[in-house]
Amino acid sequence: MVCHGWPSQSLCEDCVSHFAQPQPRCLTCALLLPPGVRQCGECIKKPPPLDACLAAVSYAYPWSHLIQGYKFHAHPGRAGAFALLLRSTPWVEPALEAAELVLPMPLSAERLRTRGFNQALLLANALAPGKTSSQMLLRIQDTPPQSSLSRSERLQALKNAFAVEPLLASQIKGKRLVLIDDVMTSGATLYAAAQVLRAASAAHITGLVIARTQ
Repeated sequence: MVCHGWPSQSLCEDCVSHFAQPQPRCLTCALLLPPGVRQCGECIKKPPPLDACLAAVSYAYPWSHLIQGYKFHAHPGRAGAFALLLRSTPWVEPALEAAELVLPMPLSAERLRTRGFNQALLLANALAPGKTSSQMLLRIQDTPPQSSLSRSERLQALKNAFAVEPLLASQIKGKRLVLIDDVMTSGATLYAAAQVLRAASAAHITGLVIARTQ
């Protein structure tokens, strides 16, 4: 998908090696950090509702273009390639193994009708099919595209956007969760979802995304 070489797989090892080298990131929001720094100042001042956050790559060339094609131009088959990319990222495999439940970020009914698939659900099923549940975390309000809003506007728009399915809430109590999305920008969406999972007494929540913006 990157070098346009004759494909034996969607992402070749050379392109992954060249464009997806591991980089030091904040333990709790996956923001890029200088070597030796474990957590960003914002997370130290105001700890997020995630216990950990992992990102495979930065939202930049070539990944931004590939993810946009995945979501907006009907390329759901890329989920498998992105899952392999994530599995090659340090600490992702241990996080998936330790998790008891893997929850994809839900889409609103309107967004799902427009797109035709939930990109986070396809990714979760490719990573951990036996642990993935799409029924526990609900999107109860549609919100404007997050890229069009400021951080404060995103936080306000997402204030009541998520809920835990009441009939399944007891299954979250005391569990280790992995919460999956494709891209993390300000963190507002992941944090809003994590807050309702925390309120349902989840024991540990790891955010997992393909790409993190700078």
